[in-house]
Amino acid sequence: MTNSGYTVHVENLTRMFGTFKAVDNVSFQVKPGEIFGFLGANGAGKTTTIRMLCGLLLPTSGKAIVAGYDVYKDTEAIKRHIGYMAQRFSLYEDLTVRENIEFYGGVYGLNRKQIKTKTAELLDYLKLWEHADKLTASLPLGWKQRMALSTALLHNPDLIFLDEPTSGVDPESRRNFWMLIYELSEQGKTIFVTTHFMDEAEYCHRLSIMRDGKIVELDKPQSLKQKYKADTMQDVFMKVVQKVEA
Repeated sequence: MTNSGYTVHVENLTRMFGTFKAVDNVSFQVKPGEIFGFLGANGAGKTTTIRMLCGLLLPTSGKAIVAGYDVYKDTEAIKRHIGYMAQRFSLYEDLTVRENIEFYGGVYGLNRKQIKTKTAELLDYLKLWEHADKLTASLPLGWKQRMALSTALLHNPDLIFLDEPTSGVDPESRRNFWMLIYELSEQGKTIFVTTHFMDEAEYCHRLSIMRDGKIVELDKPQSLKQKYKADTMQDVFMKVVQKVEA
């Protein structure tokens, strides 16, 4: 964590691709234990911003400190101290749930004893024991998402990036997944989540809305609904887009 007390501290972050400004002078902070929603239409700049924060892409200019590490100088340290769950399921379908968890434990540098302990903890915490020795390919998508989350938690990171974590899953699985997110937040972990589901945006402690590479709104969901005299975050989102377009 930075001296400022934030898990993520971003100032004037910019990324150019040739003459195209994908991320335009973005600034925000995320507190420890906060569920921070990162919203925006496709092409708004969300993915590029997350790639920079995860140490996968260098900024063109600006400043970003993630989990206490500088995105310019400490990219490998950032990768070791964050968890990341991709939008597309990226684990091995031809391995069992247990084998996937053990494999990623090795990737994160855990020793055999740590892998055994963490595997048992995660299978219990995520209620995956009955699926532990099933091939991953045989699982419903909701259970696959639980499994993907388990690998992101293996090395006990304080900051977890979730990119569209409930995309394609049924409503009950979505609710169950968000219960896990709240439990992680209550344990003090910081959750940085992107979603296209505006009802899920309501669950975030604070959220930002990006458009054309810029953050055009950042506040608590209830405050944004009051500001735009809206009943739902879907209404807020549409009004923000229309306001920016006008």
